Amino acid sequence: MDILDKIVAHKRQEVAARKEKYPVKLLEDSIYFETPTVSLSAYLKRPDKHGIIAEFKRRSPSKGDINPYAKVEEVSIGYMQAGASALSVLTDEQFFGGKSSDLTEARKFNYCPILRKDFIIDEYQILEARSIGADAILLIAACLSKEELHRLAQFARNLGLEVLVELHGANELDKLSPLANVVGVNNRDLQTFEVSISHSIQLFPQLPAEMVKISESGLNDPQAVVELRRVGFEGFLIGEYFMRAERPGQRCREFIQHIHRLEQLLDGAIA
Repeated sequence: MDILDKIVAHKRQEVAARKEKYPVKLLEDSIYFETPTVSLSAYLKRPDKHGIIAEFKRRSPSKGDINPYAKVEEVSIGYMQAGASALSVLTDEQFFGGKSSDLTEARKFNYCPILRKDFIIDEYQILEARSIGADAILLIAACLSKEELHRLAQFARNLGLEVLVELHGANELDKLSPLANVVGVNNRDLQTFEVSISHSIQLFPQLPAEMVKISESGLNDPQAVVELRRVGFEGFLIGEYFMRAERPGQRCREFIQHIHRLEQLLDGAIA
């Protein structure tokens, strides 16, 4: 059993326990449940931004602790002041040290799209996402069948949430639901765990033209983001690189400024 299988198995137990503890009616009573959402896809296409989805992430199963004592308020506000297009908040506790209240806290201090980053396998988790203040959810193709992914995407859209579908390879393209607003390519090979942006570049021509496209994992070089932007990607999910810094917001600001300078140089050279 690989790490993804372990996470999904644990998630099934976790969701069953949460259903008993927090009935759906309790989720629907949240002040956020009927609040209008902010469009992730629209923000990623804004010409005054660079498509950075800055992630709040305390740890990971492969890397261990990244920034276990980080404060959501400080980091999320720092990301927004740095010019990020959106926030991603990991809410998985067992493997990533996150919690639902992290996302709610980020929502209190920021008017921007917030992605709930978790391993969603059940409609109940989508109701949770709506109740804690999320604007979009992540559906990972490797965790779901084609039918499951489409059903969950439909459920999310009915609740007013946008959907990001994450792919690891061309073999998962047939799972991609037309209801997805954003499609992401994870640059990490699930077999070797090696990371390369060539993974995103190679898959780009096969992605649906109508969907906003993002690249995920292993992005720590502004030059790589510039290259991906030239290919046509509009969003870039970055967590670990920012979170390893003492001041994640400052590192995000410097990263975005570097992208801007590189693109100015390229545009000048072309002109």
